[in-house]
Amino acid sequence: MAKKLELVAVNKKYKLDNKQTFQALYDISVEFDSGELISIVGESGSGKSTLMNLIGGLDSDFTGQIIADGENLSKLTEKELDKYRKNKVGFVFQSFNLISHLSILDNVTLALTLSNVSEKEKVQRATEMLRKVGLEKQLKKKPTQLSGGQKQRVAIARALINDPEIIIADEPTGALDSATSMQILEILKEIADSGKLVIMVTHSEKVASISSRVVEISDGRIVSDTINENYVKMQVKNEFEEPKEEKKSEKTGTDSKKVDTKSKQISLKKDKQNLSLISAIKLSTHNMWASRVKNFLMAFGVAIGIGSLILMMSFSSGIIDYINNTMKSYSDPEIVTVTKKSESISDVLNFEKNKFTDEEIQTLYSDVNAYLEEKNIDFVVDENSTSFGFSLMTMTLPEASVADTFDLENKKQVYYLYSIPPYYSDKNVIEGSLSTPPELNSSGEIVKKGGFMFTKSIYSLFLDESPIGKEVTITIELPDETKFTFTDTICGIMDSSVMSGYLIAYIDYDYLRALFENTPGAQGLFAPTTVYINTGSEEITNEINSFLSSPDSKYSGSIEDQLAGMFSSMSSTIGTSLTIISCISLLVSAMMILVVLYMSVSERTKEIGVLKSIGARRKDIKRIFTSESFLVGVLSGVFGIIFNLILTFIVWIVLKTTLGIVPISYRWWYFFVAMGVSIVISMLSGLYPASKAAKLDPVESLRRE
Repeated sequence: MAKKLELVAVNKKYKLDNKQTFQALYDISVEFDSGELISIVGESGSGKSTLMNLIGGLDSDFTGQIIADGENLSKLTEKELDKYRKNKVGFVFQSFNLISHLSILDNVTLALTLSNVSEKEKVQRATEMLRKVGLEKQLKKKPTQLSGGQKQRVAIARALINDPEIIIADEPTGALDSATSMQILEILKEIADSGKLVIMVTHSEKVASISSRVVEISDGRIVSDTINENYVKMQVKNEFEEPKEEKKSEKTGTDSKKVDTKSKQISLKKDKQNLSLISAIKLSTHNMWASRVKNFLMAFGVAIGIGSLILMMSFSSGIIDYINNTMKSYSDPEIVTVTKKSESISDVLNFEKNKFTDEEIQTLYSDVNAYLEEKNIDFVVDENSTSFGFSLMTMTLPEASVADTFDLENKKQVYYLYSIPPYYSDKNVIEGSLSTPPELNSSGEIVKKGGFMFTKSIYSLFLDESPIGKEVTITIELPDETKFTFTDTICGIMDSSVMSGYLIAYIDYDYLRALFENTPGAQGLFAPTTVYINTGSEEITNEINSFLSSPDSKYSGSIEDQLAGMFSSMSSTIGTSLTIISCISLLVSAMMILVVLYMSVSERTKEIGVLKSIGARRKDIKRIFTSESFLVGVLSGVFGIIFNLILTFIVWIVLKTTLGIVPISYRWWYFFVAMGVSIVISMLSGLYPASKAAKLDPVESLRRE
């Protein structure tokens, strides 16, 4: 009949740092059977612990054969060894190896958690096992609140929770007093009497004396194997014995053994499952709470970077929104402004080059209509949907081809002579009115002088006086030195957005052309330099503006549109730069997470060894640490959003008080981006520590103090 455990010619060598080897076990051949209580005795360094590590599947680097319940451990894969430790072996350690931040109940259910057993079943099985070792009233306590004997009972309960066939106890009474030692030995004896194989490593002769069999090992060799003839199995039924009699259910009369068997099959089926993501997150939450101060500080450090990132994105979008809204307040979303594209400053100053001829206007119509037709937009640009305007730009350069001067005592330079755009209204007027345009009679004589409107820079020339009603003279000098002069009154002061800082003279286009219609040499002088297209639709306006802004286009939009694009581009660049700076702070945060989690692996090395001893796979260890990284990311994201809202409130007050405007604009998806960035950074930072934890050797981990 096959034995429960067989060792055949087992040899074990350790590799030393100097590339030499040390042989710890020599040709170990021995057999053990169910129901035996074995004591492995020997001096320190004799190979006892090495032998136990091999039997328990913690170390698979050996030669020979170890056959446990028909399975040859030397041929098992790493995953199969994990399963072997989870389901067939239970470890009881001298130093208990309980996880300090988990409750007694959670310590015992840990192996079931790794098997993905349901919460209800875990609690039932663990509670029952703790009742068997006399700790049913200590479920919620932490290991630090228990005595040494109680801790060892918890360790025994944890070892038995998955109903293993082999129990390995390494110096189970080494840290206990005599009375407590006898209690623990009685429990182990009951376990053996229930039909399980119990193997104890011990120095104590007293422990060995109560064993059914004593195997002595010295210098890596078995020197004696003695049966204890005085060993007597307990005659009474003990707590750990499996039911051997078929009993009828009092209520149903069914076979109770069959019911128990079915229940056990269900449990075993569940035990074959592995640690689920949800269970890993729950376990990680326990772990994080145990070091909550460290984790909260780490999360807050990352939160500063996350909050700053949101603020920088909000600043960037806020500035762009402010510029766009400002520009829109001085324009009409249903009117497109078209001018000729200028490649250089000389083109801007070239008066003749900027004018549209009748032929060029027809070409413009054709180009825009072809584009709209290509986009399947039902709109036609023609004389019915267009109007015209005029602009004349001068510079303070002496070689300027055209100079128009504002004729006051100081001869101040006028930067623009500009016809009033069709989208300007009384909302643009600071003083005066656009509601009474200039008029001419049938003979071309002026009936009503509407006159000039100027930007608010004109106030500086009149000091405390109002400019309204004052007469001014405009002189236009052409490249051939021909001059045209006309005098008119100032009828209004206009706010024209970004152009308000310049001295610009506005005049009605039709009125301007009528003034010079019969002037000798002035024919064609005021041909349109601007075409206005009334689309009646903001969507069509945007499409035509897209056409105008394309690289191959011969046309440009209004000065407001161009400036808005320039400022928006600058704002985007500044916003991107600020965002990059925030990302650098996030990179520093990522390094902080990596360092903290790496240190956490070192601090929890023994805990990792315990997890591996109860069957945790590499994947399970990695999943636990990755889940912790995920939770750090979520916590950092939440803290970052809260920090951002507080920081934004402070910045809002400062900007509102000092500048009067708050260029901050949120997008709803900024918070999702911030949360995503926080999680990604945390999880990437946790990859290396998680991988390192998963690769730790269980034997070395359990030795770590």
